Parts: sequence; C-alpha cells; structure tokens
Amino acid sequence: MELANKTILITGGTSGIGLELAKQLHRRGNTVIVTGRDQEKLDETKQLLPGVHTIKSDVSDPAAIAILFEMVLTQFPALDTLINNAGIMRNLNLNLHRDLNDVTREIEINLSGPVRMIQQFLPHLKTRNGALIVNVSSGLAFIPMSISPVYCATKAAIHSYTQSLRAQLKGTNVTVIELAPPGVETPLFRGEFAEEMKGQKGMDVKVLVDRAIAGIEAGKLEIRPGLANVLKMMSRLAPQFMFNQLAKMTKPKNDLASN
Repeated sequence: MELANKTILITGGTSGIGLELAKQLHRRGNTVIVTGRDQEKLDETKQLLPGVHTIKSDVSDPAAIAILFEMVLTQFPALDTLINNAGIMRNLNLNLHRDLNDVTREIEINLSGPVRMIQQFLPHLKTRNGALIVNVSSGLAFIPMSISPVYCATKAAIHSYTQSLRAQLKGTNVTVIELAPPGVETPLFRGEFAEEMKGQKGMDVKVLVDRAIAGIEAGKLEIRPGLANVLKMMSRLAPQFMFNQLAKMTKPKNDLASN
C-alpha cells in the first residue's frame, strides 16, 4: 500500500509523533487533516505546515467526535485513512490521593477516544477503497512500566482492541494497523519523566515515522520499531524479568514517593 494521494485524519497531530506523521505524509502528496485540543498549537502547526488542515477537537468528548465527523466528511469526503495518535502519558504514584475523574483521564483519551473515533468513522471508511486505520499503541503495551500504570493499561487495551477490530473487518475495504513505538524523543517522553529518564535516550521521531511509513507500505499489520520489538519478544520469553528491569530503571518521582 502506497501512502500517497490519500486523505488522512491524524488525531493529536500538533506535536511529537503526530506532527512528524503530518509532515511526512503531506510531503508525499496526501491531503492531511490534524486535530488537537489546543488552538494555539493548531495555529503553530498551520504556520509550520501551511498545506495541512487543522481542526480543534477533543477525542475524549463524544459530542466533539460527532461534530468532527460532520466537518471532515463535509470538507473532505474522500477521507480514507484514520490515524488514532492522540494520547497522554502520566507519571502516577497510585499511593497518593487522586480525584476519581482525573485518575482515569488517560483512559478517556488513549482508549475511549480511538474506540469512539473508529465507531464514528467506520461506516464511511468501509465505503472507501484501500481504507486504512492506524492505532498508535506503545511498546509498553507488551510489558508495562510501573510509574505509568494507567497509560500502560490503555496501550495494552488498544493492542487487544486492534487485534479484534482487524479480525472483525477481515474481508472489508479497511486495513487495520497497529504502530507500537518505543520511547521516542518527544515532549510526551520528556515531560513528566525528566528525572526518571536521565541517561535514557529515545528514538528520534523522524526515524520512528520513517519506519512506520515503510512498514505500512510493506504491508505489516503490527509495526514495532526498536525496543518495542524487544519488549514484544520478552513478553513471551521472560515477562517478569523484563518488568522488573523496567521497574529498576524508573521509580515514582522522589518528591511523591514518601507521601
């Protein structure tokens, strides 16, 4: 499958992996639409990539998804590719008191968001030849990192959901692909994990997207660059050993650990 002359919607496309996907896919002659929650970041993206279309939308809000669907199908009826990239990753010490709405925030964005986006857009995508759904999970879907318990749980769930979705859509026009990145040098990777990730280097985001596009065009259904592939293999060979190694590398923030 050649990623050219397609109409592509990327959620969370104003930074990190989503922004790099938008850059490279637009450069290949695709019509690219990106969404995000922050209008300022959307404006910055539009300035950086004038040919890319931007729409403010929040994947954690079902009403916003319905509005997005109407806007996109009105302006871009040729839409044939959905990339579910929007996500947040938080450093959560579960020993601490947490608001019951806030503690599930990653579930709303990382899991409920893609599930709802697909449910909303699937009837349309099934009418398009060569349609594509790409769900961005994580190498941590295979072995969790204990300082990000909810994030890792959502990515494991996306991995499972994507497998089932692929099986149910067999024989349709829609190909379902999972992209499971390793740690990537993005604001998400460094944001809340600066202390824990000292000395750890993530994959360059351009390299990650190069490999993702190459994998899609080669017909791979599960793309696991770098360390993500190691985590998948170790999840079968020695899951507890690998989990312990990740736990040793990271721990809850020092200012929270004693609370």
